[in-house]
Amino acid sequence: MFDLNALRDQAVQLSQTLLGWLQSPQFYAQVIAAIVAWLLARILSQQILARVWLFNTQPSDGRLFKPRAIVYSCRDLLQPLLVFVALAVAIKICDNVFASSWLVRLAQSAAVISLLYVAIERFLKHPLINAGARWVGIPVATVFVFGYMPQVIGFLDGAAFEAGNIRISLLALVKAVLFGGFLLWIGRVASTAGQRVIRNQDSIDQHTRELAAKAFDLAVIATALLLLLNLLGMDLSVLAVIGGAIGVGLGFGLQQIAANFISGIIILLEHSLKLGDYIELEDGKSGKLRALNMRSSTLETFDGKEIMVPNEKFITTKVTNWTHNDPRQRYEVPFAVTYETDPRKVQAVVQKAISKSRGVLQEPFAPVCEIKGFGENGINMQAKFWVLGLDEGDNSFISEVATEIWLALNQAGIEFARQKPAGVAKAVAKK
Repeated sequence: MFDLNALRDQAVQLSQTLLGWLQSPQFYAQVIAAIVAWLLARILSQQILARVWLFNTQPSDGRLFKPRAIVYSCRDLLQPLLVFVALAVAIKICDNVFASSWLVRLAQSAAVISLLYVAIERFLKHPLINAGARWVGIPVATVFVFGYMPQVIGFLDGAAFEAGNIRISLLALVKAVLFGGFLLWIGRVASTAGQRVIRNQDSIDQHTRELAAKAFDLAVIATALLLLLNLLGMDLSVLAVIGGAIGVGLGFGLQQIAANFISGIIILLEHSLKLGDYIELEDGKSGKLRALNMRSSTLETFDGKEIMVPNEKFITTKVTNWTHNDPRQRYEVPFAVTYETDPRKVQAVVQKAISKSRGVLQEPFAPVCEIKGFGENGINMQAKFWVLGLDEGDNSFISEVATEIWLALNQAGIEFARQKPAGVAKAVAKK
């Protein structure tokens, strides 16, 4: 409840103080000194900006380009800086002549705020940083330069919530917001720069770079959080209790997540998989490895689908990596010819035709044509060949080789057996 008498007494005291100022010669002398200092600083700054070539000529490429560009970018700071210096001289004069300079000191404090504002607008171009500096930095600086910082800190610290041994003050919340935002921003900038440097190390393989980048990111965030807790005055021994609770959680509800996380680290360390590998799982699902994350990985199938696979499956089940160390693959095309056909002639014709087919390699083995058995109406034969890549999309190796075999045998007058060939065209594991 407001005390009207106290408010009236304060109003009377304030009015008497103002009246005393208006009747004091020292007051008007300080007003004149502040105005003269401001006018002199303004005139001097205009003359310097007009006459000094470092400030009136924007630098271009040439000698001392960077130092000149820095000086030119500071031209907006010249006037508020000269105002501050002129007011400092006016303070000395007022102290020596009138033994009072409190009003000029207030004007100098305002000049400091103006200088800070111009510097923020000139150099802090990031919208978020600029807004934070204007709405947080300038008010804090204003309170500090006018000498009210101890009173403000005492007020914020006095407004607190207490429950047992727990005390949360408004000052602690303000510090958490300010220091927390600053530390996390610095941590994010440092993490981004560090990860960029790590990923640019071409002498280190991709898996190690990715693992080091993720570990660096986690370390930076953890360090920022620990620093924030320390700045807030919290007992870090509480983290031991939190760590124990997390351990219990991992032992029960989070064991699958922990298993997948650890499996991802193992995969990155042992280099058993890499991006672009063609992977076939134990349950028959297959695709190219497009993403290898800490919890799961993504397989892209030939028909455009994406399969999210938990990392644990790559550790605990059988996985076939078709392109891990060698992208070359061996394929087979079965067919059958009549019993009246000379198999040696068929082998020569087929091997020659396959060798001319697009994409067929001569290494590690040249194309061959073998007899696989004797069917009911003909000789079952099989063409084997190596190619670079997988039979997908534009790489229709099996179809092209089968076409070449059909054209070559028809041109040579060799008749196919009138029966369904034993088996179907398929890729086989490399031996």
